[in-house]
Amino acid sequence: MAIVFISTSGPIITIIAAPALAIAFWRCFLGSGATGVWVLLRQRRTLGHLNRGEVKLMVFAGLLLGAHFAAWIPSLRFTTVASSTALVATQPIWAALLARLRGVHIPGQAWFGIVVALVGILILTGIDFTVDPKHLIGDALALLGGMLAAAYVTVAEQARQSVSTSVTTLGVYASAGALLLIMCLVLRVPLAGFSLRDWLLILALTAGAQLLGHTLINKVLSTTSATVVSLAILFEMPGSTLVAAVWLGQIPPLGLIPAVALMFVGLVMVIRSSSVKVPTQTPPI
Repeated sequence: MAIVFISTSGPIITIIAAPALAIAFWRCFLGSGATGVWVLLRQRRTLGHLNRGEVKLMVFAGLLLGAHFAAWIPSLRFTTVASSTALVATQPIWAALLARLRGVHIPGQAWFGIVVALVGILILTGIDFTVDPKHLIGDALALLGGMLAAAYVTVAEQARQSVSTSVTTLGVYASAGALLLIMCLVLRVPLAGFSLRDWLLILALTAGAQLLGHTLINKVLSTTSATVVSLAILFEMPGSTLVAAVWLGQIPPLGLIPAVALMFVGLVMVIRSSSVKVPTQTPPI
């Protein structure tokens, strides 16, 4: 059920007429509001016991999350849901490379998986270029979103070692929302004046993909292997593509299927590699 919720994220964003950065801001602002109510009701005392290091980690993670949304959500204005979702899902590749930079050993299976996924990325972007060169802008933004998601997950994992998931989520969403608000104000992106339809879609996006989807996944992590959950999350790639095809009529080119398949196989190899720590914080797609 959680995969169904998060698979609607890309298609919903695509049909919202509001500016992409405004969507990103409201998604984080509403998410922090809902999480804040929960924390105040259930974990209010925890807030008073946070130390400076924990707050810094949450703020840093939030800035990375805000940057992730600022890159990925606009990508859907330039490329298809299928391409954008597949490219932003490459987060495990960049997480593995970040781990290597921190001195973690990366086994041969993971390296091979990274190469396979990168070949898939090259094929996908090549196909997108032949369809419409401007798709490459969206592809680049989606890839950047995947890289930022990997950085976010890495930092958020450190915060969660001593702070509960709910409190971490509140701090992260609030920091992300603050960054996106500043970006919107500087770039003069309107934050209001949208149609009722757009507001309802923004609420649906926040409630479905963000609160229900990722909250359910984080809850499942308490009883299920992180590797299994991470593998299940990969099914958002075909899930979003299917929703976009049925709902939006976005039928991907046939050549895109083997490209996405290569990326999927490569990502599975990276995630299943036991020497690479699989994140237990779900990527914020």
